[in-house]
Parts: sequence; structure tokens; C-alpha cells
Amino acid sequence: MNIQTSTLLLANRPSDKIHHCRLCGTGLKHTFIDLGMSPPCESFVPREQIDSMEPYYPLHVFVCDECLLVQLKEYVSPQAIFEEYAYFSSYSTSWVAHARKYCHQMARQLELNRNSLVVELASNDGYLLQHFIPLNVPVLGIEPAANVAKVAIEKGVPTRVEFFGEKYARDLINEGLRADLIVGNNVLAQVPDLNDFVAGMKLLLKPEGVITLEFPHIEKLIAENQFDTIYHEHFSYFSLLTIEHMAKKHGLKVIDVEELVTHGGSLRVHLAHQTSARPTQPSVAGVLNNEIKAGLDKIAVYTSFVERARKVKRELLSFLIAAKEAGKTICGYGAPGKGNTLLNYCGIGTDFLDFTVDRNPYKHGRYTPGMHIPIEPVEAIDLLKPDYILILPWNLKDEIVAQMRHVQEWGAKFVVPIPGVSIIDPKELKP
Repeated sequence: MNIQTSTLLLANRPSDKIHHCRLCGTGLKHTFIDLGMSPPCESFVPREQIDSMEPYYPLHVFVCDECLLVQLKEYVSPQAIFEEYAYFSSYSTSWVAHARKYCHQMARQLELNRNSLVVELASNDGYLLQHFIPLNVPVLGIEPAANVAKVAIEKGVPTRVEFFGEKYARDLINEGLRADLIVGNNVLAQVPDLNDFVAGMKLLLKPEGVITLEFPHIEKLIAENQFDTIYHEHFSYFSLLTIEHMAKKHGLKVIDVEELVTHGGSLRVHLAHQTSARPTQPSVAGVLNNEIKAGLDKIAVYTSFVERARKVKRELLSFLIAAKEAGKTICGYGAPGKGNTLLNYCGIGTDFLDFTVDRNPYKHGRYTPGMHIPIEPVEAIDLLKPDYILILPWNLKDEIVAQMRHVQEWGAKFVVPIPGVSIIDPKELKP
């Protein structure tokens, strides 16, 4: 092979193919982070399929230099992701409490009553809408995963098994339905066609209605090294700068923004029609200014992120190797999507973790995608008494440590991998 042919092959590698921004259409030239190849993070493997082939796709994330949307190519379709979904929101006590507080806040703020309608997109198992029912506020959930929607319906939460977009919004309008409040918690990231989704919300929203969207804040992801929150099921990662661009494109405006501690640091943005009489709160300018101070308007801040992820990988592997060399036993707590990104990127299998546990019985007896770590009920920790417990849903570390504080009886300690490796000894915590 001559030099000219070799150069031609390198110039046409698949990784060099120009993709286009899903929001503004600009060609994507800048890598945010490349985590290598990984299986879809919610594709837990049944015991009988442990020897079958698993699909792996690139976790190569780009950033748009026009609208600053951080994004992953659509390697896996939403249909494939949600055909049978493994995530049930109600298994997190703190998340259900977060949802209940939100419902009471919005009911007061918007003066919702029996003549109102609240529509939640990606309503999961009814974890949120159930709190509006005692307030006599009519609700409708839109949830694409039939197995999860079934649980919501059994709770008495009206739920449609559908993917939401402009077409389905028109179907609902033809039924005479319009929303006073549209809720989207951690769904925006899972929508490959952002413009269709936002156009649908605008159509369904009453003239003075409000949309609230919650999503992990890219500022926190960068500042606190939360690279494990990147997975195929999440197509996009947002700043308020990008949300403003998105809203304006669709005749909406950002009227308020709340900074939340959920999922390692999230934003809850409130949107209304451009023509709405609802005023814009000072919080919007405040968050935008903070993002600009953090450099989120500059591409260099995004492209320098990868080195920090590599440092955590080295730190975590060094700790695990040292612990195993010392004869320690280690298990995981939780089997979240973020945990599977971490395990696959770092190459952590049963050579390091004997098993992991989860409160969700759907996952019991299955194996984590890629690394094939067995998933057991939480009680397995008490039976096997490991020396270290690696908390994979680190955003819930306080809740988990409080629930599992009794492990101090045999001297176990917790390991938190993000933003850097840290050890929590429950014996040293205040009662």
C-alpha cells in the first residue's frame, strides 16, 4: 500500500464522516468525548441469553459550534430502546418525593383545578402524575414503553402508549385536548428528533399554558466530571444557552429556570408561547450569565473535557486493583444506565465486582450489558458481606448510604466514583 492510498483510507474513516446537528443542522466538527464502543445501557441480559451476541455502538459525542448542543448520533432507535424498558421511576424514593413536591408547587403556581389538564411526556410508571389525582387535577400520561405504562394504568393514572411528536399532538387536539401544563422530566435528552418533539408541545399547549422540562445540566456534567451520564439512550445534553436557541426556533420563550440537585445537577426550565403574557423571571438571565462565566459559550471548554474522564478511569482502576490485590471483596450497588457506561468504559467486570444489587425486581437474575455482572436483590449484600460497595447511581449516594448504613457492622465501606474516587466509611458519619 503506497502513502497516497493509505492517506486516502485514513481520510475516509467512518469516524471522520460529517454528521449534522439535530437542532440547527450545522455540520458537527468538534468531539466532546469519545468513550469507545458500548452496548445500550438499559439492555440487561437475561440468563438464557448470556452467551448470545450483544450489539455495541460508538459512544462518540460531538458539540455543535452554532447552537452548542452536545449530542450523540442516533445509533439506537427510540423504538428499540422503549420496546421493553427496564427503568421504573418509583423505585427511587427521593425521585418520587421530588415529583410530589413539584406537583404541589405547579398546582399552586398555575392555579390548576378540575377544569385543567396536565400532560406528562414519558410519564413512566405514574410516579409524578399520581400526585395530581388527589388534587382533583385531570392528567394524561404519554409513555412509549408498554411494560412501564401498564404499571401507571394499574395505579389509576390515565396513560397512552405512544411516542410523542407533532403528529400525535394533532391527534390529541382533534380529541379536544389542550394542556395547561406539559411536563417533561428527563425526556428531552431521549428524543432524536428534537424539532418534531418541541413543535408537538407548542401545538398542544394552551395560549397561556406552561411547559416545564427537566434535564441534567451540561455545566454540572463538565464541572463535576459526570461522563458516565452519557449513553446511547440519551441523544442530547443541554445548557440554557441551547434551550434558548431551541425555544426561539419554535415560537416559545424561557420564562423561568430552577437549578436542581437531581441527577447530579439539573435545570428545570419553564417555557411559554412567545405571545404569552407571562413575564420572564430574573432567574433566566442569572443562569445564562453563570453559563457564560463557566465558558459554555466557547468550544474549547467542551473539547477539553475528555482528559478528565480518562483521569477518573485510571483512578478507579488503580483503587480496584489495589483492593483485589489486598484480598478484598467488592460488589456494586445499583444497576443504572450511568453505571453501565462507567463499567464498560473502564472495563470493570466480575474480575473486580462479584455482583451488583438493585431495588428493581425486573433486573434481578439478569446481567449488566457488556460486562455481564450479575444483578441480585439488595439483600445479597447482607448475605455476602463485601468489604467495599461501589455506588453506581452516585447521584443517590446519600439515600443509599442512609439505607445501607448497617454495613458498618462488618466494616464495609462505600466507594463513590464521580467526580473522582472517594471512600465513605459509615462508621465516621454522624448518627
